[in-house]
Amino acid sequence: MTRGLRVLAVDDVRPALDELREMLRAAPEVAEVTGADEALAALKLIQSDRFDVVFLDISMPGLDGIELASLLTRLSSPPVIVFVTAYDGHAVTAYDIGAVDYLLKPVRAERLAAALAKVSRVVASPRDAADSQQHVPVADAMPALPVETAGRTKYVRRGDVRFVSADGDYVRLHTPWGEHVVRMPISRLAEYWCSAGFQRVHRSFLVALQAVLELRSDSAGGLVAHTELGDVPVSRRHARELREKLLHQAQRVELDSASRGSR
Repeated sequence: MTRGLRVLAVDDVRPALDELREMLRAAPEVAEVTGADEALAALKLIQSDRFDVVFLDISMPGLDGIELASLLTRLSSPPVIVFVTAYDGHAVTAYDIGAVDYLLKPVRAERLAAALAKVSRVVASPRDAADSQQHVPVADAMPALPVETAGRTKYVRRGDVRFVSADGDYVRLHTPWGEHVVRMPISRLAEYWCSAGFQRVHRSFLVALQAVLELRSDSAGGLVAHTELGDVPVSRRHARELREKLLHQAQRVELDSASRGSR
């Protein structure tokens, strides 16, 4: 190799992330280390930049390491994956996804060196021919969210969610089939869903534009967005933007309908 590795380290536990970054910076194979303290932040970095390898924790809130790695396999030239975890029960799944190594915490220097040697061999192999190819980002990072209940994981599709309410460090997804709680701040979810038809209407609420049946005034004179699942409060600072988005959506639907009718 003629250049050092560009590394992304991902761990939601800050001391563990800092320690891993320091160990990686000390490795002669590594040229640059970037850190991310959650999977969604890591995904955003990967979509906007290129990394040779991602050292990835598994147990993280919201999107876990296994799910993030699965998303990365959809890239035309995915980074090499090395899992770094305190649990040994995911090794089979990790290698099935295509990870080149699986390190157990606390990470020993010799194991990290062996993992970096594997990574260097992979990056120096035919993958180098793809260095000149464009890095294609994941088209849609969060079309569904994993929800864990009583030891089981189910996936709630974004298209089934009518609105989202904040509940501390969690969000509550409101669907016709019930409410589902996910550990993720609403501000983070808004970053990913507002480009997919959701609108922030209040510091504690997101609403699917297609789910808004009408805008109403409540008993106190405030504005609410009425959906089939109930009313969603709209703050004054978000009211104008919501009206504009709903108008734009209605115009687009009308134009699409007219276009189909003229064929």
